[in-house]
Order: sequence, then structure tokens, then C-alpha cells
Amino acid sequence: MNKSYKPYTPSRRHMTTAAFDEITKDRPEKSLLEPLRKTGGRNVYGRITVRHRGGGHRRAYRIIDFKRNKRGVEATVLAIEYDPNRSARLALLQYADGEKRYILAPLGLKPGERLMAGPEVEIKVGNAMPLSSIPLGTMIHNIELAEGHGGQMVRSAGAAAQLMAKEGPYAHVKLPSGEVRMIRQGCYATLGQIGNVEHDVIVIGKAGRTRWLGRRPIVRGLAMNPVDHPHGGGEGKSGQGNPHPVSPWGMPTKGYKTRRKAKASSQYIVKRRSKG
Repeated sequence: MNKSYKPYTPSRRHMTTAAFDEITKDRPEKSLLEPLRKTGGRNVYGRITVRHRGGGHRRAYRIIDFKRNKRGVEATVLAIEYDPNRSARLALLQYADGEKRYILAPLGLKPGERLMAGPEVEIKVGNAMPLSSIPLGTMIHNIELAEGHGGQMVRSAGAAAQLMAKEGPYAHVKLPSGEVRMIRQGCYATLGQIGNVEHDVIVIGKAGRTRWLGRRPIVRGLAMNPVDHPHGGGEGKSGQGNPHPVSPWGMPTKGYKTRRKAKASSQYIVKRRSKG
């Protein structure tokens, strides 16, 4: 359950935050931390490539085991932790040989449970195995696109994909967007749905809280001058004028498809995502 507040200020009235009930450890594992430099949305040439980035709380990066390549070695879940760099929670594992690793925490995983990765492990939430070994209809996350590359898809809070079919060397996986995609059966995935399922209903409540996340204010193009944006100018309150809704660089927005027609991975898409 998300936490709500007494409205002792206007910004508090609708604000909600995560309750953090599942968190069992409030300090990260030092051996699995790396420094994380801020970019301000700028590339190596100092040019802004992502707008509206800057400020925000200082963070350290948690090294996460997306590959699950310690096969056949049992691990115990030591704790469920918060990660400031993503919406999902982390589970801290300690393997039988003493090594510690972070993984994305599935829904319902508790400290003390035992997990394993491999082609013949138990069908259990948190275990990782190749798609060839997973029963049809199973909910999965942290899915590899190429064998050994580590999980690249379905990694955010509350997300889950479903294994729909197996055909030749490929498995058909239905992604959270509704798209059905072919993935080689040798690719690994983790069983279960990712936890923190109420993340998407959190109400930020005030502008300052967005600044803490490192996001700067966004000004509407309509409120700018013609020199600054295609939507700018006009007497009084005007519409978007000509051209129709576009980005500052003239790219149409509001439904314009930007995916390349001859993209190599299109051959692996069985069914396009369902329209929102």
C-alpha cells in the first residue's frame, strides 16, 4: 500500500509515497556499489542530448546481476533493498561460496528463501532458467535478447511478460506492451513478476519532488516565442498553428511513428503492441 498524508499544505493534499514495507535493509552492500557521475543530459562534447536533466539527489550505482550466470549454485536471499536508480526493488543474494550479488526483486520474494539459476532448477519465483525449460503460460521478467548478454527486457516495477509458445529454436513471448516477440529458447529469463507493483500510481504532489529526481522544469512550446519553438507566438492564447504538433526540431508528435521501416529486429515481432 502506498502512503498518503494529512493535507497540512496544498502540495501534501494528494501526494503519495511508497510505503517501503518490503524493504528489510536500509544500507546498501558496499562491495556492490560504484560511483555514478551526473551528466546533466550532456554527451562527451558537452552538448545537451537529453533535455530537462540536472540537479537531483546524489546516488551510487548498484551493480546488478542481469546475467544470472552463476549456474547450479544455491543462493540465499539476505534482504530486499531500495534502489534509487530504478523503479524495481533489489534482492541481495549470498551464494554458497560466500559471493554476494544483487538481482531485481520479484513480487513475493522474502529474505531467507533459496534461489538458483540453471536449465534444470525448480519452477519457483526468482529462479532463472532458459526459455526452453520454462512451462508455457509462465510469467517471466529480466529476459535476454541474445544468449549470455544478460536481461534487457521487462525490468521495471510491476512488469511481467508471458511465455506463449515454443516453435523451433524460438519462443514466443508476450511483452507488457502487448507485443508478441520471438526470442531464442536458449535465452535466460527469471520467473515471476517484478515487485513494487504500485509504483505507477504514486502521485508526485509538488514540483520540488520532481527536482529531487533530477528532472528540471519543462516549458510548453505554446508559451514560447516563434524563435524558440514552432508552436510559439500568436496574439493572446493561440493554438499550435502551422505546422501541426511538432518537436522544437520539426519532428511530428502525437502518434507519429518513428521506428525505422527496415529495422533488422522487425522480423522477430509476431504481433505489434496493442494500441493505447
